[in-house]
Amino acid sequence: MIKEAIYHRPKDNFAYAYDANTLHITLQTKKNDMDAVSLVFGDPYDWKNEQWQTASRNMIKSGSTSLHDYWFIDVKPEFHRLRYGFKCTNDSETCFYTEGGIFSSLPEEIANYFCFPYVNPIDVFHAPSWVKDTLWYQIFPERFENGDPNLNPEGTLPWGSHQPTPTNFFGGDFQGVIDRLDYLVELGINGIYFTPIFKAYSNHKYDTIDYMEIDPQFGDKETFRRLVQECHKRGIRIMLDAVFNHSGYYFPPFQDVLKKQEQSEYKNWFHLWDFPTSPEGSQPNYDTFGFVPSMPKLNTENPHVKDYLLKVAKYWVEEFDIDGWRLDVANEVDHAFWREFRQAVKSVKPDAYILGEIWHDSMPWLQGDQFDAVMNYPFTNGAIDFFAKEEIKASEFMSSITKVLHMYPANVNEVSFNLLDSHDTPRILTLANAERERVKLLYLFQMSFVGTPCIYYGDEIGMAGGHDPGCRGCMEWDEQNQDREMLQYVHMLINLRKNNPVFGNGGKFRFIFSDDEQNCIAYEKFNSEHSLIFIINNSESAKVLSSKQVFSTNYEQLTEWTIADGSTLNKKMKANLSQIELQRYEFRIFELKQANKL
Repeated sequence: MIKEAIYHRPKDNFAYAYDANTLHITLQTKKNDMDAVSLVFGDPYDWKNEQWQTASRNMIKSGSTSLHDYWFIDVKPEFHRLRYGFKCTNDSETCFYTEGGIFSSLPEEIANYFCFPYVNPIDVFHAPSWVKDTLWYQIFPERFENGDPNLNPEGTLPWGSHQPTPTNFFGGDFQGVIDRLDYLVELGINGIYFTPIFKAYSNHKYDTIDYMEIDPQFGDKETFRRLVQECHKRGIRIMLDAVFNHSGYYFPPFQDVLKKQEQSEYKNWFHLWDFPTSPEGSQPNYDTFGFVPSMPKLNTENPHVKDYLLKVAKYWVEEFDIDGWRLDVANEVDHAFWREFRQAVKSVKPDAYILGEIWHDSMPWLQGDQFDAVMNYPFTNGAIDFFAKEEIKASEFMSSITKVLHMYPANVNEVSFNLLDSHDTPRILTLANAERERVKLLYLFQMSFVGTPCIYYGDEIGMAGGHDPGCRGCMEWDEQNQDREMLQYVHMLINLRKNNPVFGNGGKFRFIFSDDEQNCIAYEKFNSEHSLIFIINNSESAKVLSSKQVFSTNYEQLTEWTIADGSTLNKKMKANLSQIELQRYEFRIFELKQANKL
């Protein structure tokens, strides 16, 4: 037994209140080192005859990576408090793992045990419940649709006539989005994430000039108000992009600094190294986003900056009834600011969704006092590497996604923003080397995974494009140039997610197996009454799997529920009870109504 590999801490993703009555507790051990793990627990004040009263329950193995096993249990302590330890057993020995150390027998002193002092309801992580059932669609406003040519900036090009560049304009606007809302409704979208809409110099608008004004190329505030109202009539939520880490070069306070230098009242709004401040086109002597001179970093610790940005955060919720904020470069802004930001936004709209752009482990921002979720790039990277690029083996993919699932508490994962690509990355068709079958598998996994999925505009009709600006092309509205079969396929998956009780967030997730030689995986989505088994062939050749490799139940309980092989959708078929045949890049979904027999 490798005792030094046993790990737990009584907080974060290892011990947390899932709701006002339930604790989730996880233990990490070396892979394949333990045969069984039990939780030994009791109320810290429950004593009889000077003996602390404890109980013991077996934990389940909730997943494995290449290095670790994870053991999980949920507990409902009667009096909302708990002391606990772990009994770890393999074929050679048993030990008891506690906060006080590792013991060969159960320690008598209660101070040795881990402590969850009390489940205070106010400390339970709460994200907006509507997010669990939301299917997001990311729109880059300049490239979605030109609905009002009168707003076109000078030099606007005919729609789709040129390849996108960092500086060209095609005239996308709010009226164009309004004109295409019925398309989104038909697809099944019920959430729109807009990249920045505020007045800015560039076509991408991440270099804000005025946080309180709409960029005139998109329309005015009344048009935006109408857009939000029309979306809400259709059951579509709206999330805006807030760039609070940095401003644009032409942000008036920064221009004041350039003009007045040390005499500027705004000199402490930024992180200036010395004076005079570097003019445009020279090496900056101030902090920026990355090393981009046109994006000076804001000093969010400055009370005047903080006051201004918090007013911005509240204004667009109060005045236009938006439903959420996506926070750009969120990890480079101080935690204190985000705590006040959350309080400000939630004071206006308690169920507003607060989403941070963070590309790495984000637990410090997900304690319930800052963000509701983050953009789930660890999920993105694992899915792209396996399905699109085929750079990792099936077992490596299973390991990476299992790690993702155990990075955060379950109530965080349920609202995590699961994207496959965005304005910051190449499009998935390009990443998949133009192989549509790989893209289909990406969509299948995304739509059936835990969290809230997002489609980048145009991916559903087969748009391609490399790293930005290539991924920011004009939306293709000519149906003759659209991949209509891909659109139908995505629509099918969205319907399954919305209408099947466990396909989306109504079901828990676990891997069943991975086969590196065949490049196949299987996973299960399940609740107490129902189960779906997904088997995926992520290879260019046909495969034959033994049903015994996939199922540990009576085959008679199985019925094949739906298939997608590039030509057949929503077709019910009788399951082959001895083997499963999968063509290249094909999947099967099996329905099992008695999930407890798995």
